[in-house]
Amino acid sequence: MSANIEGSRPALTPALTGAELARWYWTLAELSALAREMGLSAGGGKVAVTARLAAALDGMPPAPAPSPAPTARRGGRQLAAPVDGATVIPPGQRSSQVLREFFVREIGPAFHFDAFMREYVAQGTGRTLAEAVAHWHATRAQAAQPQEVAAQFEFNRFLRDWHARHPDGARAEALAAWRAHRARPRD
Repeated sequence: MSANIEGSRPALTPALTGAELARWYWTLAELSALAREMGLSAGGGKVAVTARLAAALDGMPPAPAPSPAPTARRGGRQLAAPVDGATVIPPGQRSSQVLREFFVREIGPAFHFDAFMREYVAQGTGRTLAEAVAHWHATRAQAAQPQEVAAQFEFNRFLRDWHARHPDGARAEALAAWRAHRARPRD
C-alpha cells in the first residue's frame, strides 16, 4: 500500500490505496487501463471508473458497471430531412446534423447545440421544432452566463480559470500550468 507522503505523483498500480488514487489527477485512459489490469469494468465515465477503482483498491466490492442507456435514448427513429417547424421530436432523438441544418436555417449561423438545446432535444419528445426554436431564444440570456463545468471536465475547468486569471496568457503557458497542476496532489 502506498503512503506517498513526499507529494510526488505515484505510479498508477494496484498497490495504491483508494485515498491515494483520489489525491491525484488521472486521465480516463489511465484509469481504464488500471481497471482492466485489475479485472474490473472500465465502462462508464471518469467518476464511475474512479469510484470503482477506489473501492477495489480498498478491498471493498466495486460498484457495478453502468447499465446501457435505455433504448429510447440510444436508438429509435431519428428525424430525416426535410423537417420544418411542425415536425414533432420523436423519442430518442439526438442532436443530429438534420436538426443542426434546420436550426441554422431558422435561427442563423450563431446556432450551436449548447447544454440547453441538447437537453431540450433529448427530453423534447412530442414537442415541435418550432417550440425548440422558441426555447433557443428564451434561453439565450441564461446561456450567456458562465456555466458550471462538470467535475469530469477538470482540464476544461482549469483552462477556463487559468485564462480568467491570465487573459493575455498563451496556450503554451496554460498547458505548462496544467501539467504542473496535475503533477501536484489535490490535498
